[in-house]
Amino acid sequence: MKKLHIVFLFLIIGCQSPTRFTKEALNEKFVSIAQQDVTFQNILLKHQGNKILIDIWASWCRDCIVTLPELKKLQQKNPTVHFVFLSLDKSKERWIRAIDRLKIKGDHYYIVKGKKGAFGKFLGLWWVPRYVVVDEFGEITLFKATKITDKNILKALKIK
Repeated sequence: MKKLHIVFLFLIIGCQSPTRFTKEALNEKFVSIAQQDVTFQNILLKHQGNKILIDIWASWCRDCIVTLPELKKLQQKNPTVHFVFLSLDKSKERWIRAIDRLKIKGDHYYIVKGKKGAFGKFLGLWWVPRYVVVDEFGEITLFKATKITDKNILKALKIK
């Protein structure tokens, strides 16, 4: 019985989502739309003091594209939330063209190492779109959502 309690406790603790990014994820390099190298730490610092919705997407991802109208509605209804888009596109050129073609407003970065880098490994990236919410203090309040209509996004942003 004691072993069963230990296993149960381990499962509960092991299933909890992290509230902070790892040092390795924070130090990973991204590329800004202006073609500047920037660490994920600096991306977060740029938005410090604000709620951030991070949208990990790609221009080749059908689910990412078809849900853009819902995301744009969320942006319009919540102008104080900062939207950060991180792309898993196969090339920077396709990424930049897609932002312009789809008229995606927000702060844009290209994930150089893709799913295999420290950032991708930290998130356990295997599916896009993927949404993460970070609060004003840099705490992760929602670690994983795969649909922009997920009610947990609104809860994490504390939006009614």
